[in-house]
Amino acid sequence: MEVSLLTNVGQRRSNNQDYVNRYNNRAGVLMIILADGMGGHRAGNIASELAATELGSAWVSTEIADLNGTREWFAEYLEQVNQKIYEMGQKEEYHGMGTTLEAIVIIENQMIFAHIGDSRIGLIRGDALLPLTSDHSLVNVLLKAGQLTPEEADRHPQKNIITQSIGQKDPVEPDIGIKTLEAGDYVLVNSDGLTNMVSESDILDIVTSEVSLDDKAETLIRFANKAGGLDNITVALIHFDQEGA
Repeated sequence: MEVSLLTNVGQRRSNNQDYVNRYNNRAGVLMIILADGMGGHRAGNIASELAATELGSAWVSTEIADLNGTREWFAEYLEQVNQKIYEMGQKEEYHGMGTTLEAIVIIENQMIFAHIGDSRIGLIRGDALLPLTSDHSLVNVLLKAGQLTPEEADRHPQKNIITQSIGQKDPVEPDIGIKTLEAGDYVLVNSDGLTNMVSESDILDIVTSEVSLDDKAETLIRFANKAGGLDNITVALIHFDQEGA
């Protein structure tokens, strides 16, 4: 299994409120966490890094090596991190801070993931890109209710309003999913700074191109910046090789 992590401030932002990192627990099981912070100039940056590092540090101290154990761990620790960020957000200097969060764990040929917010996880198999997450956003609620067309959703002025985040007052309700991986699969985890700027067909072309994994990640970010780079851009790209998993 090969992994490439990359983040970029983009063309319009003065600081990077995205954060991505990898963490191995005592059983050698890898977790990748990607977070896209929100709040004031400083608060979003702190929310994303703190949420990821708190969750990652907790994972490192475990010996979990099975799906059920990981699922139970997600349920407990995501809420702990949510409450910590919420409590910090009550201070004036961090008012309103919060973050999206995507966490994936791969055990043998099974991937279990947790999703909160509007960052995304997708599976690229052959010549198809399969979304594994559905945005926790106001626009997506309206889209699912048939009140918006996909075209209207793309242009909606409230596109950035999310309905679930780490740092909210209410208990967080993450989407937890499991996906069986096949040799040759790619998993793409990204902040919305990528998918708001680069089409699905271009993402698919880049990820399936005959270059190194790091080059694929760099090209995804370059395309987002060429399209305007309106937000921070972060990608975690995983190439799954069953023989080496």
